[in-house]
Amino acid sequence: MAKTQLNVRVDETTAEAARQRALQRGMSVNRYIEELVKQDAGEVGRTFVEAASDFMKQYESVFAEEFGEFGASDGASDGAGKGAGKDKDTGTGRAGKR
Repeated sequence: MAKTQLNVRVDETTAEAARQRALQRGMSVNRYIEELVKQDAGEVGRTFVEAASDFMKQYESVFAEEFGEFGASDGASDGAGKGAGKDKDTGTGRAGKR
């Protein structure tokens, strides 16, 4: 793969930390920075999943109240939940509401 030169400015403390970490790992500073960026880019998906999981845990009771418990004995074991997609007052689908 072709390489592109990237110049960055950092304070001396950060530059020295990068030099030391690269030396400890037996690699160049360029390679060390490249590896850090690749790791960070790979963590985006994991970070999203963790945030979504935290959100669901925080609002689990709200979803259960609105859509029913997942796997409830009323036949909602398909994951749709009771009342999913229906308006509480009219029983009609939500797609037509504005």
